[in-house]
Amino acid sequence: MRETGGCQRTTSSAICLLVNARALQFFFFAAVAGFLPSLLLRGALSNGATYPINFIDIDGNKLSTADGHVTVLVLATIADREKVRVVGDSVPDYCLGNSNYRMITIIRFTSKHTVIGRKIATALVKRRANEAAKRLQSRYDANKISRDARRDIFIATDFDGTASSQLDDSVQAASFRVLVFARDGKLLAQWTDVPSAKQLANVLK
Repeated sequence: MRETGGCQRTTSSAICLLVNARALQFFFFAAVAGFLPSLLLRGALSNGATYPINFIDIDGNKLSTADGHVTVLVLATIADREKVRVVGDSVPDYCLGNSNYRMITIIRFTSKHTVIGRKIATALVKRRANEAAKRLQSRYDANKISRDARRDIFIATDFDGTASSQLDDSVQAASFRVLVFARDGKLLAQWTDVPSAKQLANVLK
């Protein structure tokens, strides 16, 4: 009887250990699955994955890569001003004034700014946004689009890395990036330099 009882206790303990191990594995998997979206955002972005990333631009507009627009998102620094302009000029005419498409530029500041310094920098960005709107307005006029182009200029300032870290905070992250998101936030394409007009058109069509 003692031998039988010992055998039963041994068998019961083994089953308990197995159940506990499986429960632990399930818990671990559930925990990882719960953090998976944030892990994807904090690492290198993958084409085909969905990233509902949110921003607030210099005009107070709440923007998202998953709010029903096809979004061309440009991550740049002040020094990349010319690259941003080229990307904007490369957007196909059929996207201009079209509510289905949108371009967002995130200006990442690499040095620390005081409160006053941020206000001055933001004012400078707004002035450049107005200049960009004038160039865009000429394209609108040429395409007979009756719309204020300034309303289609979306720029977000990133002084503390909050916005840019949503895109990629890995060590290998490029300082300049162009990404195209579908209406639901699915990443369609990405470049670490200025894509050609043909490359953009092929993704945006």
